[in-house]
Amino acid sequence: MRREKRYWDFLASFTGLALTLAISFSLVIALILLLSATPGKAIFAFFIGPFTNSYYLGNMLNAAVPLVFTGLGISIAFKASVFNLGGEGQIYAGGLAATAVCLALPAANGYLGGVVALIAAMVLSGAIAGLSGFFRMQWNADEMISSFLLSAAVLLIVNHFITGPLDDPKNNLLATLPIGPQYALTRIFPPSKLNVSAPFSLVAAAAVFFFMFKSHAGYEMRMCGLNREFSRYGGINVAAYLVLPMILSGALHGLGGGLMILGTYHATIEGYSFGMGWNGIAVALIAKNNPLGVVPAALLFAYLDAGAKAAMLNADVTFEIAAVAQSFIFFFVTAQALYGFVHRRRRA
Repeated sequence: MRREKRYWDFLASFTGLALTLAISFSLVIALILLLSATPGKAIFAFFIGPFTNSYYLGNMLNAAVPLVFTGLGISIAFKASVFNLGGEGQIYAGGLAATAVCLALPAANGYLGGVVALIAAMVLSGAIAGLSGFFRMQWNADEMISSFLLSAAVLLIVNHFITGPLDDPKNNLLATLPIGPQYALTRIFPPSKLNVSAPFSLVAAAAVFFFMFKSHAGYEMRMCGLNREFSRYGGINVAAYLVLPMILSGALHGLGGGLMILGTYHATIEGYSFGMGWNGIAVALIAKNNPLGVVPAALLFAYLDAGAKAAMLNADVTFEIAAVAQSFIFFFVTAQALYGFVHRRRRA
């Protein structure tokens, strides 16, 4: 009976997602037909363009890597029924922390210095997110509001360092000084920017899945997410699972930001992570907070971006067409999640 229920739940989720994607892609086609003077060329570029050469394909896969980490971070928080809305600031701060460590150690070994830089990114972003969890534990402050407000402040602080103490006067962009070449992650699919962070993201997804579903701490965390009162009566330290998931969520965001610096940008550029935090929420919702489902969900969002760029370069449509499709998917997936939450509350 339980297995049959899981089967029908999975089938309902898959059908809902497939319908959402079908409607979203139909909307893209309708917009192209309405706005483009060469709709056939634009549609081909949007759907097939990302696969036409190794440069487009590799960059699409590379764009999915930070979305995997932000999606994993959101999944951990959501599974514990805490809500991290500060991903934008956390991934941004993680990138700056990694840059600062690399600049402070210009002659260090690339492997050792890179590890230290990524650890610094995780620690800083984990601390920023952990503050919201601490506020919730100590004063019952809503972590959605506190994480969002902290993120807004962190964005401004990071911009200050980019345009102030760490500014590169030789760069035409608003960016920090570049990190040493020894810190650059090895590219695995030239001429694209795809690098070794891609397989590392798969390892991270497997590790988070193991933690959430195969470890004692992951079990307690999920139980607190389902019912904190029941968990408290069962002897679980509920307060700890208000803070720990936020720390882990922030650390994964910071790791994603650090890998973007070491693998793609090699300097912190103002606004380089724009939208990553919010897209991570959509990725986690599409994946139903399953770490293994985060990977294909991240690839879907990266594919929409890559298709829009290909259509913009090869036809006469604007990049915003991807934002329309992503917004539509986000709206429907969020509506499904909200419906499921309300349905469960009524049934309870």
